[in-house]
Amino acid sequence: MVRRTFRNLDVSDFRLIYKTYIRPHLEFCIQAWSPHFVKDIQVLENVQKAATNLVPKLRKYSYPDRLKTIGITSLKERRVRGDMIKVYKLLTGKEHIEYEQFFTLAQPHYGLRGHEKKLAKDRSRLDTRKHFFSQRVVNVWNSLPAEVVNAGSVNSFKNAYDRLCCKDMDDFS
Repeated sequence: MVRRTFRNLDVSDFRLIYKTYIRPHLEFCIQAWSPHFVKDIQVLENVQKAATNLVPKLRKYSYPDRLKTIGITSLKERRVRGDMIKVYKLLTGKEHIEYEQFFTLAQPHYGLRGHEKKLAKDRSRLDTRKHFFSQRVVNVWNSLPAEVVNAGSVNSFKNAYDRLCCKDMDDFS
């Protein structure tokens, strides 16, 4: 529909159209569903990949370069970011849901590095259990630095997380 309606898109117009019409469909209920099969991840990512090709000036660039030029991230990075925001809201009581339904805080012990809100990871007998929200977020959450986890508000958490991720991306470049 976007391809038929808008013939010549520039980067700023595409970014607005993408964030308004395309991305909400790709991210609907993603924290509950979060695909873990490679084929499902590729289907979603291919939709975004095809959408970035709608900008004629960017067709000659690779997919990661198109994402960087447009100023959006991959859907996998968005899913992880959304998961971390949800964990932050649960642990700080901003969701009005008891976090104990999902997580157990790690028992403090000598040599505990990082922040005080580390989560304990339950053992999973079945492979499907590893991909549940309460299991898939533990390693990423525990690896976050204290200044990100101890943010005062949701927006300050998002900003601190984004700064951390941008710094990490620059380290790989």
